[in-house]
Amino acid sequence: MYENYYALIMAGGGGTRLWPLSRKHRPKQILSLVDEDSMFKISVDRLAPLFPLERVFVVTGQNMVDDLKAQVPDLPDENFIIEPFGQDTGPAVGFGIMHIQERDPNAIVAVLTADHHIANPERFREVLKAAYEAASQDYIVTLGISPTFPATGFGYIERGELIGEMNGFEVYHSERFREKPNVETAIEFLARGCFSWNAGMFIWKAERALQEFKQQRPKTYQHLTAIQAAIGTPEYDRVLKNHWPHVEKLPVDIAVMENAHQVAVIPVDIGWSDIGSWSSLYDALCEDEEQHSNVHRTTNGEVFTVDSEGMLVITERTVVTLGTQNLVIVDTDDVVFVCDRTQAQNVRKIIRILQENGRDDLL
Repeated sequence: MYENYYALIMAGGGGTRLWPLSRKHRPKQILSLVDEDSMFKISVDRLAPLFPLERVFVVTGQNMVDDLKAQVPDLPDENFIIEPFGQDTGPAVGFGIMHIQERDPNAIVAVLTADHHIANPERFREVLKAAYEAASQDYIVTLGISPTFPATGFGYIERGELIGEMNGFEVYHSERFREKPNVETAIEFLARGCFSWNAGMFIWKAERALQEFKQQRPKTYQHLTAIQAAIGTPEYDRVLKNHWPHVEKLPVDIAVMENAHQVAVIPVDIGWSDIGSWSSLYDALCEDEEQHSNVHRTTNGEVFTVDSEGMLVITERTVVTLGTQNLVIVDTDDVVFVCDRTQAQNVRKIIRILQENGRDDLL
């Protein structure tokens, strides 16, 4: 039934908010953050058996290919779709989907990411089956994560009327996408009960997805189709180099999703976390709902947290804290990073300061 179902994993992000553990030469996709395996390997493994490796594709940059291949050596080389350089998720999605469509004109594609934690992979696969059913009926499907608190770091999806039940999941019309709200608006969203977090996972027919690019981003679509026409020919590298710089650098939500037609949302609880910051990693690792527990990961050293609570400590040597609360401490071979967990979203400020001071060696 699912022979034309493909997974497209977005694995090109730099993970700057997880600095100093994540670096240019060691992106977060290959880090073992939540489990012993890398985020990328976990992302691939949880798709089986719904998506065998021959139907798993990866969009990434040239600098990451070897590391990603080393994580999942059985993933076919030809399934790595390599961007010349990052142009945000909009072009990356279109670029990946057109490669899959060239392989299978009837493809239905689940656009996923390499840096999400999903505690319930079996339920995740089941909801992807429901999404396939809806996409087969020409819907553009997005997975809406059931919110557990008034988050301001995620976008939201407002659901409308019920379409029906598919594979045991309720599928709704999507009324609209909402950008990251302030605290007051997030509290209102939670109270209304018809909003889900936007996890950035979309399921659609390849043909339908590219049609949205054609209607909404005609300039980008022209460049993508020129690249697509060259796939498998000796001219591919030259055409890609000529056209890629001219696509519009936009996130996929803005590029096509916010104004797309016939969008469906499936609200679901799959134990989802976006491991995009130190605070979100703490949330994924902490089993204490009150978040008083201390969480640490270490290979060679030990961690002693005395009269401390809410601490996240990642280190390769011994770290001791006394009388501290809600700190992130990341100790690498060349940097010791300390911040309040409430400031974890602002790590990019550090990246900017290091760049301004010529410390590219630390990036």
